[in-house]
Amino acid sequence: MHRPDDRPDPNRWRALWVTLVAGFMTLLDVTIVAVALPSMQRELHASAASVQWVVSGYALAFALTLVTAGRIGDAFGRRRVFLVALAAFVVCSAAAGAAPGIELLVVARLAQGVAAGSIAPQNSALIQQLFRGAERGRAFGLFGATVGVSSAVGPVVGGLILALAGPEGWRWIFYVNVPVGALAFVLGLRLLPRVAPGGRGRLDPVGVTLLGAGILAVMLPLVLAEGGGVAEVWWLFPAGLLILAAFVRWERRVARRDGEPLLDPGLLTETRGYATGAGLAALYFVGFSGVWLVFALFFQNGFGYSPLMSGLAVTPFAVGSATAAAVAGRLVDRLGRLLTVWGLVAVMVGLGATALVLWLAPAGPAPWIAAPALLIGGLGSGCVISPNITMTLRDVPVHMAGAAGGALQTGQRLGGAVGTAALPGLFYLTLNATHDDYREAVALSVGCGVAAMLCALTVAVLDWRRDCSGDAGRCPPERTHSHTHAGQG
Repeated sequence: MHRPDDRPDPNRWRALWVTLVAGFMTLLDVTIVAVALPSMQRELHASAASVQWVVSGYALAFALTLVTAGRIGDAFGRRRVFLVALAAFVVCSAAAGAAPGIELLVVARLAQGVAAGSIAPQNSALIQQLFRGAERGRAFGLFGATVGVSSAVGPVVGGLILALAGPEGWRWIFYVNVPVGALAFVLGLRLLPRVAPGGRGRLDPVGVTLLGAGILAVMLPLVLAEGGGVAEVWWLFPAGLLILAAFVRWERRVARRDGEPLLDPGLLTETRGYATGAGLAALYFVGFSGVWLVFALFFQNGFGYSPLMSGLAVTPFAVGSATAAAVAGRLVDRLGRLLTVWGLVAVMVGLGATALVLWLAPAGPAPWIAAPALLIGGLGSGCVISPNITMTLRDVPVHMAGAAGGALQTGQRLGGAVGTAALPGLFYLTLNATHDDYREAVALSVGCGVAAMLCALTVAVLDWRRDCSGDAGRCPPERTHSHTHAGQG
């Protein structure tokens, strides 16, 4: 936010850290729970299919909420939506930790996912609102680091909590959110800016219904994949695509009639870099999200590692990602899309080399030999996620920032759902075909994740070449942010 005299809000960096802490919690909860599923299943006497909903139900509710919550924040005020959703997330975390049975635990996780999906788009929208110019790039760099690192360190944090609290201490995975979230809420009350909403306070109920139904139809077979959901409800995929096509058509109709669409079609057709960045993110997260489950399966089932040791084995990637993301935010204005091209090449090389090492190296030293390759991959990932977020959202008008950020993260969640269903599925298929050759299974699965990243690299190269001019092959100076007027939203 900028004041009428055009001075930046003096609390903008402290406010950013409040939103990043909340965002880190919500994204960490996508992966942190996975390592505790066996102990949950034992203590609650639950079936494997029902306990899987503790993870997949959260991810599904998260994705369903993003765009609508972003639009609500644009229309009614991001501070208000952020604080209400954060309070709900804390309450639902406490309820999940105290759940006496699997049914109440799944209900609490679904509600927690709705709260998390309401928080996430406010984070990127508040960055649009609070920062300008080079500062915005640095802020998005920190936001990108939060997105990347939270996914990578989830297994480490979950394993550490279980190691400290014991096998039956899975409840502390949820309880730990309560004091952190309560502190973030108190600081948010004090530091987040009060700004008049940018919209007319109208929602698009038809658009909300169509988008929600379309995302549900596409994601539901994926979250049910472990129990054979794809084979049983495959018809939901084409049905979901038809519903999403109807959503796009409806939104265009609302925009033509000067209404307030849930997601303005101009974001894709008129906002430079948005469509490319959203597509790149979705493709990248197919590989990025899926490989962590594959690594966990490989190290725990193939090498017999504990959840904590399994998480620590991939820590070099998280360290590299955090380091590079913070630096990349400062370089994106100078290098533009070329930065993500280099980053994608590095992450593909790093993960590809890791797959080869785990396939061919002796079992004992394999994780140590793979550590430098994972570090390179992490450095590359840090140059993909945060710069892509910056380039995707920087030209979005501030009054649409919440919906735009929600749509971007929806694409990431959809890509992640595809990856977390497809890559572990391929891992198990390879095990069955090779009589439990874990080395070949991890190499083939991670290799397919790298192939998805190759598709993202193709998109990035095409976008970079489109930005470059003449025979010199150099990219033009950065675009001015003529659409990002402060004080809106």
